[in-house]
Formats: sequence, structure tokens, C-alpha cells
Amino acid sequence: MATRTTTRGSRRYEQDVYAWSRTQGELLRAGRFADLDLEHLIDEAEDVAGALKRAARRRVRTIVAHLLELEHSPAQEPRAGWRASIRAQRVRLRDALTPSLRREIESELAELYRDARGLAEGALRDHGEDGAADALPAACPYSLDQITGEWLPG
Repeated sequence: MATRTTTRGSRRYEQDVYAWSRTQGELLRAGRFADLDLEHLIDEAEDVAGALKRAARRRVRTIVAHLLELEHSPAQEPRAGWRASIRAQRVRLRDALTPSLRREIESELAELYRDARGLAEGALRDHGEDGAADALPAACPYSLDQITGEWLPG
């Protein structure tokens, strides 16, 4: 019987993931575990974790790129926009950064910095700021606490 339900659940998943999700939630709440579409539930749970991590990584890259631009660019005009972007990304990052995700992001900080440095370097060079681009540090000068906290370069 569970196989037939899983097949029916799988078909519903393919046709209407919203309705499928609601049904899976109802089955879980009712304790009807044998009727669950476990294959797709596992996939969806893993997808949620992956999406949260990708979003956190994207936000860290953006924050770091703008911190670098604030610290190294001689330009005055875009500074307010960089600070506003950092503040907005920090709020969103704090909303999503669980203790385990924070540990993962911290362990990946060198890789994320390389990406963010590349973004900042490209933006600086696009604006003719080759000297500022050349001055970007090779290693991440910021701790995760600085990236997620209130700190901004002078």
C-alpha cells in the first residue's frame, strides 16, 4: 500500500508541488508516516539546506566585496550605496545564519573571500581604480564577526 501511495504522492509532486507539500505536512501531523512520499521529502529537505547555504554564501560575498570597496576605493559617490547594501545583507544573513551554518561559512571564508575579492577587483578596475584593485589583500582581512556585525571600515 505504501508503494501505491508513494506513486500517487510522486505523481502529485510532479504536478503540483504546493499541494504535495501541504499533503505531506498533513500526513506528518497525523502521524501517517507510511503514507509519506519519503523520496521527495528527503530531496526537499536537502534542497532547503542547500538553498539556505547558497543564500548565506551569496550574502557573505556581497558584504565582503563592499567592505573591500569601502576600504580601498578613493571614490566618494558609491559609498552610501555600499554601506546600505552591507546593512541590508547583514540583516538577511543574520536571519538565516544558524549555528551549524555559521560554522560551515566560517570554514569556507577563504574561498568566499577569493570570490568577493574578484568581484571587488573587477568593480574597481571597471571604474579605473587600478591602484585600489592592486591593493586588495590576498587573504581575508575580516573575521566572520566583522562581516556579520556592525563594523565598517573607517
